[in-house]
Amino acid sequence: MPSTVAIARQPDRTGLLPLVKLVTLALVLTLAQVTLLLAQDRPGSFADLAERVSPAVVNITTTTSVTTRLENAPQLPEGSPFEDFFRDFFEDPRNPGGPNRPQRPRQGQALGSGFVISPDGYLVTNNHVIDGADEIRIEFFSGLELEAELVGTDPATDIALLKVEHDEDLPFVDFGDAEAARVGDWVLAVGNPLGQGFSVSAGIISARGRALQGNYDDYIQTDAAINRGNSGGPLFNMDGDVIGVNTAILSPTGGSIGIGFAMSSNVVTGVVEQLREFGSTRRGWLGVRIQNVTDEMAEAIGLNSARGAMVTEVMDGPSQEAGIEAGDVILEFDGGDVDDSNMLVRRVADAGVGRAVDVVVFRDGEEQTVSVTLGQRELAEATTSPSPGMPAPEPEPASFLGMDLAPITDSVRVEMDLPAGMTGLVVTAVDPDSDAGSKGVMAGDLITEANQQPVSSVSELQTRAEEAREAGRKSLLVLLRRGGDPRFVALNVEE
Repeated sequence: MPSTVAIARQPDRTGLLPLVKLVTLALVLTLAQVTLLLAQDRPGSFADLAERVSPAVVNITTTTSVTTRLENAPQLPEGSPFEDFFRDFFEDPRNPGGPNRPQRPRQGQALGSGFVISPDGYLVTNNHVIDGADEIRIEFFSGLELEAELVGTDPATDIALLKVEHDEDLPFVDFGDAEAARVGDWVLAVGNPLGQGFSVSAGIISARGRALQGNYDDYIQTDAAINRGNSGGPLFNMDGDVIGVNTAILSPTGGSIGIGFAMSSNVVTGVVEQLREFGSTRRGWLGVRIQNVTDEMAEAIGLNSARGAMVTEVMDGPSQEAGIEAGDVILEFDGGDVDDSNMLVRRVADAGVGRAVDVVVFRDGEEQTVSVTLGQRELAEATTSPSPGMPAPEPEPASFLGMDLAPITDSVRVEMDLPAGMTGLVVTAVDPDSDAGSKGVMAGDLITEANQQPVSSVSELQTRAEEAREAGRKSLLVLLRRGGDPRFVALNVEE
């Protein structure tokens, strides 16, 4: 039988080769485009930007006269043979015949940074850079040195405005919109770190909206190197606009560890405008004490979510005249939502003095709108006296919700220096393992309201708690006062 031979045929590749070449070319082009985009996002050099903005950045040197007593001057009995010698050596020539321990001035110096914001010589820096200075010297990138006058300061935001006089227009920089900046954007810090002269450092925005200690804090966090001496210097975006004023660092060593803070330009511009016009700030004032709303507090009053700012006290002023009450939750202010108490404080401050604004409050399970004409915070704070301290009373207690309580009597009012008409309960002891203990309730606190109703006895407090349970709520909202400072606390009433 004839044998069969199997022949394997090679596939025809003539039609595939052009396709493979096209795909390879497409991949190469795509990779080239990606590389180009990455190169655009990451600048190859900051030299052009640094060269453009540096002429407007200044070094600031301040001098403070500090009068000190010469503690080492010897005490000599009158008529001593060395009396004239030591008097000539130690005595202050401006105070001849003075005591053997005369006072002599010495000079203290501080270094910082700043930047020019107008061609006629207005400069911005930190308040702590020039605080208490008798003389302020400004050194420009060109080597020009001028003496500066203080226009005004705002310790609340640590911003100061200075003015220098010069025959010619000065180089200056513009403020940018910090709200448009994004986490991850490149930034450039320019200043006088550690007294080394003009220096530039680059980094990115690490976070936004940071608060450190103040009511008006809105800091940009950056990993650009910021050290002592950078204070008051500008933080630039890549367009060369100032989006922050370098103010503080977080560091266990005192040197940069990549956590620096610059006050947002959106805060600074408002402060600078007021300092330039008035020499001081003019912040709006609502006339209330407020606190954040917790989940438990929201549940206790029937609010659908923990938002807004709860009013703990209404002072004599704009809110009282408008009808706002303690226990109201402010949900909107001047047409914008209020997320928390810090947001409300900043928005009220920026709203202006004498303006009538609409305020939406949550009260008795529904929203209401009231119109409030804002006052001026600085005037209100100047006329507000501190609240007196409260020594702990020792009445016979009764126990409820982990607290020992006693009614406020005439003797308690006298002992704790309380107003004659004040009623409520005194907390005399707290079980540390109770919900009240975990919420920070302390002996000496006063409970004046529960579920936004006055209470003057333990039985009334128990009734309010029972009403909360019957309404299906897990918490009882009580108004605490400590040292004159009120705050709401939601206490667990579940059995």
